[in-house]
Amino acid sequence: MPEAITLETDRLVLRPMTYADWPNYLELMQSDYSVGMGGPHTTSFAWGMFCHDIALWSLFGHGALMFDDKASGTTLGQVGINAGPMFPETEIGWYVYPEAEGKGYAFEAASAYRDWAREIRKLPTLVSYIDANNTRSIRLAERLGATLDPDARRNDPEDVVYRHF
Repeated sequence: MPEAITLETDRLVLRPMTYADWPNYLELMQSDYSVGMGGPHTTSFAWGMFCHDIALWSLFGHGALMFDDKASGTTLGQVGINAGPMFPETEIGWYVYPEAEGKGYAFEAASAYRDWAREIRKLPTLVSYIDANNTRSIRLAERLGATLDPDARRNDPEDVVYRHF
């Protein structure tokens, strides 16, 4: 399987995760901000998620990428393509750190990674599992061109599922 990739957009560098990302990742996953991702999480659970995001690359040829502001190098968030037993279908998901919200970074990162998945990995479809109360992520999925798929399989019956491609 391929190693993690690096992608660039006009404003962002999407890059492999490193241990240096752990402190901010943990802080986010233990905050109320993570409610839409099943949180807040314990340190142990967050560590498992962090390792999962990295391990996906060797298992499936895709995984999580952090995205940084090209100009400053500041890490702004993460976009990931997830698979495995926790995901009935291959999923694209995202988050931005609170200070980076509302600036189009998640759209830019998710668009680039979605396009890579379609064009390079030839994935036939992706879904986004979104907490039904997470209106910002729902709007982003729709902005990305995804459509609501009420018949899609999901682990959490409270999630809505948006289908890409």
